[in-house]
Amino acid sequence: MSVIGAYSHFLYGEVYQKDQQCPQYLVSGRGYLFSHKSSCGSIWVGSRKSEGKIKRRNLRVEAMWPDLSRPNELEMEEISDSEQLDQILVHAQQNSQPILIDWMATWCRKCIYLKPKLEKLAPEYHNKAKFYFVDVNKVPQTLVKRGNISKMPTIQLWKDGEMKAEVIGGHKAWLVMEEVREMIQKYL
Repeated sequence: MSVIGAYSHFLYGEVYQKDQQCPQYLVSGRGYLFSHKSSCGSIWVGSRKSEGKIKRRNLRVEAMWPDLSRPNELEMEEISDSEQLDQILVHAQQNSQPILIDWMATWCRKCIYLKPKLEKLAPEYHNKAKFYFVDVNKVPQTLVKRGNISKMPTIQLWKDGEMKAEVIGGHKAWLVMEEVREMIQKYL
């Protein structure tokens, strides 16, 4: 017998019954999966709770591997002054792509939680939009006034040299991320 996967958090797969077309998903549980064949066939499924009770089923298991063609996370570039923002806006206008700016502060807890989520969102729009951040405590106040920032975190979308839309992130992070996705889709 060969071991296909030990714990379900290492192997995420779809389990199809051989006789039926509808898939069943392995979602949770810490079970063992053993097989004596390499392709579709008999597979034994057991768990720690019932190690003595291993059932034989006709199943097919397909592992889902991550897409390695694009990165999982892109680190956002920092904007430190108005001149740098001007250069970024000119470059973005030449490439006809929007930029996303996360206005944040290191003392703002919601800002700190939101930044990694935006960095995980960035690969979805890898060649379509650029992601930046501004730490409002490290930059001149003229830059903060230019962005018209009154609350943090504020995520703004800039296109054609001007600010088109913004999301003020004072609520739950998953709601903010949905609003940011909708905002990006609107201006792509």
